[in-house]
Amino acid sequence: MADQAPITSTNAAMSIAASALRAQQARMKVIAENIANADSTSTAAGGDPYRRQSPVFEPQKLAMGVTGVAMTGAREDQTPFKSEYDPGNPAADPRGYVKTPNVDPLVEALDMRAAQRAYEANLNVIETARSMQSRTLDILKK
Repeated sequence: MADQAPITSTNAAMSIAASALRAQQARMKVIAENIANADSTSTAAGGDPYRRQSPVFEPQKLAMGVTGVAMTGAREDQTPFKSEYDPGNPAADPRGYVKTPNVDPLVEALDMRAAQRAYEANLNVIETARSMQSRTLDILKK
């Protein structure tokens, strides 16, 4: 126990913000995967293309008895696929239609921006907590 830092509100804030940073980073990876697959089609005729993934967040108990957040996985978005008439495409069904992913690049871009802002906000929390700790130490030294 002597090696552990005392539990303070700034330590707790940094732990919570760090968990949120990890969760937002994982969210951005899911969004990037969605964007990368926005134009993909099935490899089999009439098959299903890539299905949009949505991140799943859950509370996470942290070491200091506080609750943070974690991305525990991703679930498939069940909105219907779009269809395009393209009879020459190898993925076309017998009527000539190709299923395209249920990914909207504009929605993904907006989600990415929201994730970036959340990430930046949590970085600011950590920086503010560090600054407060540093100022406290400076005051104690005087």
